[in-house]
Amino acid sequence: MSDEKTRALLTSDVQVTSGETDVARPTWSGRLEFILATVGYAVGLGNVWRFPYLCYSSGGGAFLIPYFIMLFLCGIPLLLMEFVIGQFTHLGPVHALAKVCPLLKGVGLATVVLSYIFCTYYNVLMSWALFYLFHSFGAPPPWRTCNNSWNVLENCSSGFPGNATDLQSASQQFFDHRLLEKTSGIENVGGLQWELFGYLLLAWIIVYLCIFKGVKSTGKVVYFTATFPYFILFALLINNMQLPGAKEGVQYFVTPVWRKLFEVKVWVNAAAQVFNSLGIAFGSMISMASYNKFNNNIVRDALIVSFINSFTSILTGFVIFSAIGYMAHIHNLPVDNISTDGPGLVFVVYPEALSTMPAFQLWAPLFFFMLLCLGLDSQFATVEVALTFIKDEFKAQILQVFKREELLALVICVVSFLLGLPHVTKGGIYVFQLMDHYTAVVSLMFLAFFEVIAVCCFFGVCRISYMMEKMLGKSANIYFRICWMFMCPVLVLCILVSSIIQYVPVQYGTYRYPLWADCVGWCVSLLSLIWIPIGAIHEICNNKGSFLSRLKTALTTTLELDVEDSLPEKQNLGNPVAETSVALLNTTL
Repeated sequence: MSDEKTRALLTSDVQVTSGETDVARPTWSGRLEFILATVGYAVGLGNVWRFPYLCYSSGGGAFLIPYFIMLFLCGIPLLLMEFVIGQFTHLGPVHALAKVCPLLKGVGLATVVLSYIFCTYYNVLMSWALFYLFHSFGAPPPWRTCNNSWNVLENCSSGFPGNATDLQSASQQFFDHRLLEKTSGIENVGGLQWELFGYLLLAWIIVYLCIFKGVKSTGKVVYFTATFPYFILFALLINNMQLPGAKEGVQYFVTPVWRKLFEVKVWVNAAAQVFNSLGIAFGSMISMASYNKFNNNIVRDALIVSFINSFTSILTGFVIFSAIGYMAHIHNLPVDNISTDGPGLVFVVYPEALSTMPAFQLWAPLFFFMLLCLGLDSQFATVEVALTFIKDEFKAQILQVFKREELLALVICVVSFLLGLPHVTKGGIYVFQLMDHYTAVVSLMFLAFFEVIAVCCFFGVCRISYMMEKMLGKSANIYFRICWMFMCPVLVLCILVSSIIQYVPVQYGTYRYPLWADCVGWCVSLLSLIWIPIGAIHEICNNKGSFLSRLKTALTTTLELDVEDSLPEKQNLGNPVAETSVALLNTTL
């Protein structure tokens, strides 16, 4: 793939005046490149780790109901909305959202900051995968027995003892005491876990080697990392379904516990999982769509990406829960008694299950190599969000300092590595859980809300449909119109308000974080969210006239869609919210 074409994997903002008048804008050579890039970004470790864990902690199949409701009413429409904005404007999230709604132009920059914060701790999961990968070649595996130096013999069990006892499985103790060297809490961070430090460094070296040449290296790697995991997942599923007890595990996965549907937390987690797995509000989907040809069929692409992403989550659910059912069978326990906390569902339960399977030396390395592949292409995109934004905004100054763009990529990776070091301390799991909660759940929900307000409410559904009609020859159907106009704003607002009202501080298992740690978590959220009010204040201050006239100008899109859109009476066509807002301002003025 040529250097210009694989630039589509990046998230640059190129100044263009309209969707059809882009200047020397690189495009994908074919739709397969775009689909592979977006699927590779969307399908990641969250599909294997977060989705099965949320199912497990939310009553099995009960989680599937809010997940699919959020997917069809919010996920698919919002993914298409981001594709439309990116493809029509041929701009990245910062400049595209600034044109769509100048008042909320800070949302674009907030997505860049969120993506960068996300990449600093997301790579820690790959360091865990590398740790298990290099320790999976021994026989027996080190997490199978209690005869190791890190085991606490008085409460160690060679199998899963269940929730009714104080015993821990050997696999849990390997995760806690060997991998993490876990302390008692975040207030006791301890020193670095040096072996994990080395694996994190190795993970960042791999990422750098895959992105420092941009197209020449990243393009080739993505084709492998986006497809190889499916061969392993299907092979594991075929193997697992032949194991005793697998049927009970799958039944637990698909059988809903109806009382869980009345818990707001389940719905919030379902929405966060949809937004997180599809990459909504991270800015990357807008950026990658901006490299499409103007008439590319993005409706088809949005459906394909959404289907593959959800299919992968369901597939990994069957793989993980069939293994859990097998573990419950061999230990004579109910499926919901195979207890674990957080990411331990993949890094505790599944390694234990693998260690008892036939041909363990084959399946264990393949499984952890699969985790590594799933994480890499997602990590590429999140790192490139920050890297390319810096290059696009400050390219002249950067070239004066670094001379070569490869050095900038090195600096970004080194800084990201250093910011990830708190996660590989002996109390790093508590830092990781805190960051993941306030970044991938709290910040993401706020950003999704403001993005919906900016595009669906102030910019308007009719304008989105007009953009689609100009690109595809037909406007959006009634399903997407209803979702954009009513369902997306209402559902996102309800979930955001409910989660605020019923807010519960983050915790890891039975450990409850101190107040100062929660304050740190909110500060992490504000690192991205603070740009929204800053952008609004900056836009209002830069406009001329009275405050109300400045606000009116800030609510008016600067994206030129048609000659008629420049007329005063047409400036807010598209949504009752925008029409009402400007009508009130006109009356006041």
